[in-house]
Amino acid sequence: MGTTQLESVPEPKYWHLKTVLSEALDHDFAVGEILPNERELAARFGVARATLRQALEQLELEGRLQRRRGVGTTVAPPRVGVAVGSARHSWPGESADGWEAVDAAEALPTAAVLKLLAAGSGSAASGSASASAVFAADQPVHTVRRTRVTEGQVVAAELLYVPAASVPGLSAIDAPAGPARARAVLRELQRLALDGQDRSVELGSARADDAKELDRLPGAPVLLVTTRYFTAGGTAAVSVATYRADTCRLTFGDEGVEITETRAAS
Repeated sequence: MGTTQLESVPEPKYWHLKTVLSEALDHDFAVGEILPNERELAARFGVARATLRQALEQLELEGRLQRRRGVGTTVAPPRVGVAVGSARHSWPGESADGWEAVDAAEALPTAAVLKLLAAGSGSAASGSASASAVFAADQPVHTVRRTRVTEGQVVAAELLYVPAASVPGLSAIDAPAGPARARAVLRELQRLALDGQDRSVELGSARADDAKELDRLPGAPVLLVTTRYFTAGGTAAVSVATYRADTCRLTFGDEGVEITETRAAS
């Protein structure tokens, strides 16, 4: 990697640095190689460490770099697309959806969960749901945790919020805890007639618990995919899936936005 000092340029300095670093990654580094530390890189290019961090964050977001606990910043391998699927009439947990059940817990909903369940209630993607559900703070909600694993690596973590009223037949005796409990909630949810779903995608930052599960640093860029599942009575469940931004890309199909997961080439 060269030691060229950055001069005044019309674009933001961190963006110009990103371009310079990207070219260096193409020619001077091998996949998996660890980059010099921030202090050394900042000195080489004559920039503040804050500017360097901005450039590194952009490269991480583009999937060129990976930052891992106890390892440092490494050159990311090429990305290969793996379709997640975009079936609009499929409940979570149905065959071949690619997710693994981890756990389930029942508790009174927080204000944030209530807001998620209330948003969009009564307006299914298919337009067939007409009644608006009313979610009360004193009514329990099941929170199902699932993960998406590719090549042995967790690339996404999901929290699925299911109001107890959506799964009245759930038995605590048959599946009291753990993955079995999570699968039981999903099975009961699938007994409902799904009228439709809607999905939104936004860029976010990994929370501490998500970062740990995804082997990322807290604050790392992630894609937050929120999916609402509708029945005739309104919102039956809401999924919030956190994808590693460096392993996912979005493609646009005939039916809207598809989520395309990516993995490292072997």
